[in-house]
Amino acid sequence: METILIVEDDAKLADMLGTYLSKYGFNTVIVDDFNSVQECFEAAAPSLVLLDVNLPRYDGFYWCRQLRQFSICPILFISARDSGMDQVLALENGGDDYITKPFQYEVVLAKIRSHLRRSYGQYARTPEERKLEAGGLILFPERHMIRYAGRTMDLTRKETLLLEALLQKEGRVVSRERLLDVMWEDQHFIDDNTLNVYIARVRRKLEELGLEQTVETIRGAGYRMSAADGRS
Repeated sequence: METILIVEDDAKLADMLGTYLSKYGFNTVIVDDFNSVQECFEAAAPSLVLLDVNLPRYDGFYWCRQLRQFSICPILFISARDSGMDQVLALENGGDDYITKPFQYEVVLAKIRSHLRRSYGQYARTPEERKLEAGGLILFPERHMIRYAGRTMDLTRKETLLLEALLQKEGRVVSRERLLDVMWEDQHFIDDNTLNVYIARVRRKLEELGLEQTVETIRGAGYRMSAADGRS
């Protein structure tokens, strides 16, 4: 049974979410001490987190950053704040999705199932660890990690999906539409700037490993990974 951690200061909404998800076979844990979100996370060991933005004392962005220091489990923000900047901040701080209130419970359930399937389903069926290599750069998708010249760097799940799609077509252009399709099941709800945010984050991590100008922007076409062209 998958455990969902609900971090929502509206007690009525949190209870309704918990009751609804329980009907579909999920174990739900509702946080009631918003000074101890990390401790609640560690005790519950959830498969996914529903995280409100507006919380007492520290906001959801803060707690997402804290959890991302040691966990790559999917984090779905739920918030009444519907501006594009709030959604960008959620993604930049390590979130995987953003659901605006008021929402339909069916949509929340579908997104939860989608993220669980993407995070755990395909890997559970993989008998051996996969890795992709190009020009000395190695991506370990199951570990959400890259290695280059003896150094390693952790990735978020979305960053892993992005790099995997680019490395699979190393040296060839991958369209923005293809990347959006790989990273999000329903790209119609994704702001156009969201992909740019992830491209920038991946480039920054590659540069920290010593790989510069590795992900090229091909105007009007998409992006190209060139890890083996000698520029690194």
